Amino acid sequence: MEEKLRQDPSDCIKVVLFGPESTGKSTLAMQLAEHYNTVYVPEFSRIYAEEKLRLGKTLTVNDVLPIAEGQMRLENELTPKADTVLICDTDLLETKVYSESYYDGVCDPVLEKYAIQNTYDLYFLTYIDIPWEADDLRDRPHDREAMFEAFENELKEYNKPYILLKGPIEERFELAVTHIDELIKKKV
Repeated sequence: MEEKLRQDPSDCIKVVLFGPESTGKSTLAMQLAEHYNTVYVPEFSRIYAEEKLRLGKTLTVNDVLPIAEGQMRLENELTPKADTVLICDTDLLETKVYSESYYDGVCDPVLEKYAIQNTYDLYFLTYIDIPWEADDLRDRPHDREAMFEAFENELKEYNKPYILLKGPIEERFELAVTHIDELIKKKV
């Protein structure tokens, strides 16, 4: 199982959209991928949860590791297709936060190990000032502040480099591009 959570090595710049549900991560991931003419890694947990919902089932703690494995499989498959920048709609650290939030502080030790060990050049922490939009999977409109704090605390605890994105999606996009461009300049 550990092999399934390990991040393949890469020379490309990897950035992660990170934060609570309904904060514009997927929209921004797609916009950034288009801007940089690259691929983005979608959020596997949404794909997985939508399939379970279609079958009339709900997620349990037993789904956390298959979700984590699916996320890393997608990232490792898509990384070679990225020339300079890979945009990740989420990562294992986000899966860890959700596992602990939804399952009474429980996180599989192997997931925790790779959530901390896998590396990214920059995280974009998305703030909760975008209106919450309901869908069949989102379920915590009243816990947004607590969830935001949980995400930010993880970044701080593990000393992950991050930029806070606030305001309208256009401003978030511009700020993200500015920081990604700086990473690209440093790499050249």
